[in-house]
Amino acid sequence: MPEPSVHRRAVKALQRAIYLLDRGLAPGQKVRAFANALDVVEGLSESELTQRARNGTLTELPGIGSSTGSVISDAVTGSPPRYLERLDADTACPPQVGSELRELLRCDLHCHTTWSDGGATVRDMVATAIELGHDHLALTDHSPRLTIAHGLSVERLREQIAEIDEVRAEVAPFRILTGMEVDILADGSLDLPEDVLAELDVVVASVHSKLRMGEREMTERMVRAVVSPHVDILGHCTGRKIVGSGRPPSSFDADIVFAACARFDTAVEINCRPERRDPPEDLLELAIEWDCLFSIDTDAHAPGQMEWQNWGCDLATRHGIEPERIINTWSAEDLEEWTGSHTAA
Repeated sequence: MPEPSVHRRAVKALQRAIYLLDRGLAPGQKVRAFANALDVVEGLSESELTQRARNGTLTELPGIGSSTGSVISDAVTGSPPRYLERLDADTACPPQVGSELRELLRCDLHCHTTWSDGGATVRDMVATAIELGHDHLALTDHSPRLTIAHGLSVERLREQIAEIDEVRAEVAPFRILTGMEVDILADGSLDLPEDVLAELDVVVASVHSKLRMGEREMTERMVRAVVSPHVDILGHCTGRKIVGSGRPPSSFDADIVFAACARFDTAVEINCRPERRDPPEDLLELAIEWDCLFSIDTDAHAPGQMEWQNWGCDLATRHGIEPERIINTWSAEDLEEWTGSHTAA
């Protein structure tokens, strides 16, 4: 196989840096710096790129700083990729006690693309899922009410599904499932018409607004959503944030909510985002006692974040959740049969 061109090596090195930064939940401006550098490199000729790397003048170009310049230079000159090696070590998130469960996972059922607030295309997210060993993936961009996340109107959802159909033909037998992370509105109704939700393969329902409403009202709100025949997964149930300034969990009667999930066959999400890690372990134990199903999902907004499932596998293993109760271990056919059965109820 021919050696990649220096241009291709530089592009791949910057793409790898972006992947690792996303995996480590780096600040957005840092990720953007590498994305900007990638744009610059893609606009350079092979000869100019090689000459600047050898002469140490890459940082004279607008959009290339010391860190991005070192990654490009190492790739072009064939030097050890020092920055990438350090970044890889710093952001690694291998499973600890959940390795066996991770081997059984066949999909991620909650992730976002550039159709809403994600940072990667449908093709990029699918390619990463394939690299991670999955055989299917649900794309669940936001619904329209979440305007800050550029949520999808019905018209834009249909456009996304048309793109998914194109990509499906390219990646078969890998399966792409259509989906939505639909907002649970203040009264418990869902942020898309029922006939539209019925067309989707997977629906994750999540609370994103009025997180501080009273316990009784929040309980009624969540129960009304999870009993919907169109809802398959209750997403990040407490809405908490545990990094930075943080955000306390919403107040609701977890016994009532998880009893409804169990009764109406709605899976409880184990959300693996480092700033969420939701539900807390005491509520996870309660959901286990209610005999709920679970979905271990990354809520990824970029390819590198899809590795976060490892944390959820560790958590589920420590709490003794049987793999058959985790819907990510099911085949695409079994999953679709399950979502279809309770959608039709």
